[in-house]
Amino acid sequence: MTEARQPLNRKSLFLRACRSEPVERVPVWIMRQAGRYLPEYRAIRAKHTFLEMCKTPELAVEVSLQPYRNLGVDAVIVFSDILIPAEAMGQGLELTEAGPVLANPIRDVAAVNALRAFDPEQETGFLMEAIRQLRRELGPEVPVLGFAGAPWTLACYMVEGQTKKDFAALKELMYRQPRVLRALLEKIAESTAAYLKAQIAAGATAVQLFDTWAGELSKQDYEEFALPATQFLISELQAGPAPVIYYSKATAHLLDSLAKTGADVLSIDWRIDLADARKRLGNRVALQGNVDPCILLGPEDGVRAAAREAIEKTGGIGHILNLGHGILPSVPVENARAFVEAGQAVALPATAPIAHARTESR
Repeated sequence: MTEARQPLNRKSLFLRACRSEPVERVPVWIMRQAGRYLPEYRAIRAKHTFLEMCKTPELAVEVSLQPYRNLGVDAVIVFSDILIPAEAMGQGLELTEAGPVLANPIRDVAAVNALRAFDPEQETGFLMEAIRQLRRELGPEVPVLGFAGAPWTLACYMVEGQTKKDFAALKELMYRQPRVLRALLEKIAESTAAYLKAQIAAGATAVQLFDTWAGELSKQDYEEFALPATQFLISELQAGPAPVIYYSKATAHLLDSLAKTGADVLSIDWRIDLADARKRLGNRVALQGNVDPCILLGPEDGVRAAAREAIEKTGGIGHILNLGHGILPSVPVENARAFVEAGQAVALPATAPIAHARTESR
């Protein structure tokens, strides 16, 4: 059904959108698209722990493919977790029902120095194998997306040891021992660059950095701490063929700073109007997003209207349709499917490409 509806080369479509080139329609995928809203996912999750699913390539591949089969999305993101590199760097990781827990939270320079650089193929080879299997399963015309946590967001977990609302321990480190935090962010950036390069070498078409907690920072603190590490990380990837997507949440006050990261695509949440983002950023980057995930809890006609409205705000050029955050577990599958179908149904007129400084040099 899906292939009959969309015979386009999805990989070409996705890459052209990342580079702000003309497209027949926008590509569509959904953050957390392999998840608990799907009965098939819940059936597998009932038999395996989350980490077991991440670390068993066959299981990771199966749940990665479920949204492609069920919804007809235009990209398949490999199933994993942003804390896998933290474990590989030496912190014990447990994923509980209450959230992730990391052993030995980072609080001083000795703890930063104890973190190890790791070989992605040796320590996290299960993820690379999952990407390779997805490439074989999907063939050359469907993009596979890799991902990692951005340095600031990963540091939030590595310092706090678990999810916190105020990130007091991390901010205390930032204000009392700024050199220690910078050293931690640099170390994370270096390890994450190697980790993402390995994903690209395994066959990832593009990679996404999740900076979920960037919005906890003021503009000054973002530019002083988070931005340099993110810029370094993205610069390490720029020699390769894979576009970089940078997602952040609650960062309307940081939009101009986000454009300095060097990412090909900025993925933004529903708090930023897409039309306003395009006006403020001009042609510097492509955009991804940004429908409020809660809209998918409403009536189907509202879901379809929201997808169409998001595309109208960008004109479809340099735009990947997505949600502004991960899909909620209580979303009806038919609404998720309606979102994808509505976005794919909007045909775009032939348009001259937008000048894109980063990709023109490739």
